[in-house]
Amino acid sequence: MILSAAALVTALPALDVHAWSLSIASASRRVFLHVGDGTLNGGNGTINRVEVTVPANQLGNGVPLAMTSNSSQSRSLYGDNYLTCPDPANQVMIGASYRRNNNGAPATAILSVTAPAVLTNASGDTIPFSEISWTVSAAGSPNPNVIRAGTFTTGTQTLATVPANTYIENCHSFRYANSAIRAAGTYNGRVTYTLSNP
Repeated sequence: MILSAAALVTALPALDVHAWSLSIASASRRVFLHVGDGTLNGGNGTINRVEVTVPANQLGNGVPLAMTSNSSQSRSLYGDNYLTCPDPANQVMIGASYRRNNNGAPATAILSVTAPAVLTNASGDTIPFSEISWTVSAAGSPNPNVIRAGTFTTGTQTLATVPANTYIENCHSFRYANSAIRAAGTYNGRVTYTLSNP
């Protein structure tokens, strides 16, 4: 069995900064988001995947399995080029920022992720998306939990509140719970990360 999930990114223009949770200069109101392979000061069409192949002798044994990633983004997109995610084959870098230059704009932006109820294979068999969870880290960061760890649920979950004139970044490592025996096949599903500012 192969289980995979893809991340779809909603992105807007970026800023000049470096990793973790940092204060940035005020400027015209804007947000920036990257998930996995990103592009500084612009969007791209990359949709990174995380996946795991469950060995037959481990099917449904309840031992979580680490998922791998096709992301190659290990360094911050910003000027310092910091090595935030030293193992991109097993991590997905997520970074978000919000800028504003007046008190009339909203004080925060919201980073969220939206997941469907299930992953599905070609035969129509399903696995609940709640079987996939993630931990967070950020090499050398005093605040690796700036974007929280969690488990996917159906619908939209808030991952972080981004204060005005702040950039946040960390690495997500995904795991498949492997809590039940599933029909053979490749199961696919897509989650969407969004940074919004009303």
